[in-house]
Amino acid sequence: MALVLHAGSTNKNAFKTLIAAEYSGIQVELVKNFEMGVSNKTPEFLKMNPIGKVPVLETPDGPIFESNAIARYVTRLKADNPLYGSSLIDYARIEQWIDFATLEIDANILRWFIPRIGFAVYLPPAEEAAIAALKRSLTALNTHLSSSTYLVGHSLTLADIIMTCNLTLGFSRLLTKTFTSEFPHVERYFWTMVNQPNFRKILGELKQTESVPPVQKPSHQKEPAKPKEPAIPKAKEESKKETKKEPAKPKAEEADEAEEAPKPKPKNPLDLLAPSKMILDDWKRLYSNTKTNFREVAIKGFWEMYDPEGYSLWFCDYKYNDENTVSFVTLNKVGGFLQRMDLARKYAFGKMLVIGSGPPFKVKGLWLFRGQDVPQFVIDECYDMELYEWKKVDITDEEQKERVSQMIEDHEPFEGEPLLDAKCFK
Repeated sequence: MALVLHAGSTNKNAFKTLIAAEYSGIQVELVKNFEMGVSNKTPEFLKMNPIGKVPVLETPDGPIFESNAIARYVTRLKADNPLYGSSLIDYARIEQWIDFATLEIDANILRWFIPRIGFAVYLPPAEEAAIAALKRSLTALNTHLSSSTYLVGHSLTLADIIMTCNLTLGFSRLLTKTFTSEFPHVERYFWTMVNQPNFRKILGELKQTESVPPVQKPSHQKEPAKPKEPAIPKAKEESKKETKKEPAKPKAEEADEAEEAPKPKPKNPLDLLAPSKMILDDWKRLYSNTKTNFREVAIKGFWEMYDPEGYSLWFCDYKYNDENTVSFVTLNKVGGFLQRMDLARKYAFGKMLVIGSGPPFKVKGLWLFRGQDVPQFVIDECYDMELYEWKKVDITDEEQKERVSQMIEDHEPFEGEPLLDAKCFK
C-alpha cells in the first residue's frame, strides 16, 4: 500500500511531509481533489482522525495524524537518514528546533493571522501580545542564524524543513519586508531554504506579502434576523397586487452597483481641525537646514513655532527593552517602526533614540502629533504603537520641556547614558 497524504494542495503542514519525502526518497501520494470542510467530514476520514483535522497519512499499519508526527515517520522510513543528524546530540537539537518552530514561531503567527481573516474574534491587546511574542522568537532565531547556515550542524535537517514550512505562512500572508528586515539572518535563511530544488518542487515560487491583511468580521457572526412582516388581509393583498412595485434587485446585484458607484474619499479627521499657527513643514525645514548652533537656532525656533492648541508632544518608551540584546537588531526594529509610520508623515515629527553602551539597549522616543491625542488612524494601522508606553508631555513642566529639547538635538549623554543611534522622522 502506498503512503497517501490527506490534505489540500496548499496546506503548509502537508508541505513538511512532502518535502521530507523528497529528501528521503520516499513516495508519498497527495490525495486528489481534497476539499477542506467536505473531505475531512466524511465518515471514512473521521475514522482516521475523529476530530477531522488535516493532514492525515494513510500507512500500511494504520493512519497517523499531526503534521510533525507524520513528517518524523516519513523521515524515519529511511535508515540513517541525515535529516535526523548523525549523533544523539544532533537528534536532540533537531527535536528542540522542531518544538521551537511549532510553539514559538507557528503558534504566534497563527495567533496574529487567524483573527485578522475572520476565523476568531479580533482583539487588539491579543494581537499586540502575539506580535511581541513573535518578535521575541524571531530575535532568538535571528541570533542563532547569525553564525549558522542551518539550525543544526552543517547540513539541512528535518528541523529546517518544519521551520521553513511554518515561516511560509508568515512570509506569504502576514510578514511584510519592513517587518522581516529587523531579522536579516532569518530572511537569508528562509529565502535560501525555499529556493532549494526539493523545496521549490513542493512550494513553487513564493513571494513575500506587501501588506498585513485587513481585519475581517468573524465568519461565525451572522447578520441579525429581520422581523417577519405581519400577515396582510386578503382585501389588502388584492390592492397591493394592483399597485405591485418593481421586484427588488437581488442582493448580489445591489452589491455590484454599490461597488461601481464612486465613493468620495473620507477626509482625515486631522484635516478637519481648526487651523494651527504652527506650519509643520517650516519646522521640518528648520530642523534639516540647521547645521551649527543647533540649540540656539533650531531648538529656540521650535519653541517659538510650537502651538500647544494645534499640536501635542508625546514621549514613548519601548515596553520590552530587556529583549534589545543585539545592537543591529534593535536598530532595525526602530527603522522598521519609522517606515511603518510613513502614513503619518503629513501630521507628525519624531525622534527615536537608541540608548546605552551595551545591551540591553533602551529605545525611547519623542513625537509631535497634530491634535491633542495620538492619532487613532496611526494606532489602528501601525502595530508598533502597542509596543510602546505613551505619555503626553506637560510643557508647563520645565524638566519635561528640557527633555524634549535634548531629544530633538540628540543631546549626549542622554539621561546619563551614551547614544548608540538617533533616528529622525520628518
